[in-house]
Amino acid sequence: MTVEVTVLSTSSLGDRSYLASDGRIAVVVDPQRDVDRILRLAGQRDVRITHVVETHLHNDYVSGGRELARLTGAEYLVAAADQVGFPRTPVDDGDEVPVSDTLRLRVVATPGHTFHHLSYVLDAATDGGWQPVGVFTGGSLLFGTTGRTDLLGQQHAHELAHHQHASARRLADLLPDGTQIWPTHGFGSFCSATQADAPDSTIGRERQVNPVLRLAADDFVTDILAGLDAHPAYYAHMGAANAAGPTLIDLTPATRADAGQLRERIAAGQWVVDLRHRKAYAAAHLAGTVSLGLDGPMSTWLGWLIDWGAPLTLLAETPEQIADAQRELARIGIDRPAAQATGGPERWAADPGQLREQPTADFAALAAARAGNPLAGLPAPQVVLDVRMTNEWKAGHLTDAVHVPLPDLRARLADIPAGTIWVHCGSGYRASAAASLLANAGRTVVVVDDRFDRAAPAGLTLTTPA
Repeated sequence: MTVEVTVLSTSSLGDRSYLASDGRIAVVVDPQRDVDRILRLAGQRDVRITHVVETHLHNDYVSGGRELARLTGAEYLVAAADQVGFPRTPVDDGDEVPVSDTLRLRVVATPGHTFHHLSYVLDAATDGGWQPVGVFTGGSLLFGTTGRTDLLGQQHAHELAHHQHASARRLADLLPDGTQIWPTHGFGSFCSATQADAPDSTIGRERQVNPVLRLAADDFVTDILAGLDAHPAYYAHMGAANAAGPTLIDLTPATRADAGQLRERIAAGQWVVDLRHRKAYAAAHLAGTVSLGLDGPMSTWLGWLIDWGAPLTLLAETPEQIADAQRELARIGIDRPAAQATGGPERWAADPGQLREQPTADFAALAAARAGNPLAGLPAPQVVLDVRMTNEWKAGHLTDAVHVPLPDLRARLADIPAGTIWVHCGSGYRASAAASLLANAGRTVVVVDDRFDRAAPAGLTLTTPA
């Protein structure tokens, strides 16, 4: 028989959900909150969803599992050991769940990412009996890595890392080499210890490349804990929301704000976020706004930076872009923007004096400026600010640069030396966000809109690990 497993990627959060079917009956694994995508896919495949399963209570997004099960009448499988505030079908290690005449799920306890984490082996019926096709591993065994073990608190990270090692070994011992692996994390999500090293994988491949299957337990624990960087602040709200039972998603358009209302919101210190590309923002923007373009992981950085529950206004060129942003934000529990406006800066400004430009450069221009030859129209750098994450900084950074990770910037503005700041990250996206925050605090800023791997070829000196 044919088993079809379709991936639903949520690239903005770095996660995958899955729809697996035998052509008639389907299982959905770890659905995101906007379940209309999944219902549309099931309709296109002409399959009926009978089971919705969670590998764990997620920390990086609000689940759509409860709502999807309600809409489809499907069984909702959640770990029996997880304390939740809604009805579900509790499952535990060793349970076998019939899906159809040709598909079944086997539940395998794989603690590590969380204490009650489960993996689900998908078996297909053959003439020789049930055979494993693949395993939905959630935040356990990923492509070349594993899920991180510190999301429930540093006090549990060491114990969970040992569990993670044992769980990965258990899956490798239980399943043949040809078994497909279908993880939820690893594609940009901060829930993974490191990022996926391949677009797909099998148990056999992971035996060859994954540190969790190549290192002894103590070595793996030391290695994974040493490599963990900070994770988004909004994660603190996701687990609680998923345990309580998420509220219904509301993607209806937010209230429109005119130019005068936008000025009032900015003057009140509210978050007004410009979703246009950073190059458009640099050309012209409203003073007091924050640059977080839809071309990057907007929801991750906004959710990390914003005061939870603070009023939020979104600016974009089109209503469709506002709708996309609302969908992304709803996935992390930022449900209803206070207002929105479309068009462009000239339309959003109550008077021309509100409009600003953001000077930009590349690493070659920074090298020239440091050598005393700044480009015309650009102020000389007195501070070079690196807003990448700590692990990126440790891997190599510009000599004499100041390091403040973007998530820490608002709280550490006073730590940045006086003078004109040239700010960079790894690509320009975070640098643009940082520059807008700095400019709103009254600093003079130039954005280095360039890839960090071009810094050394441009002639800048890097400090790297010995």
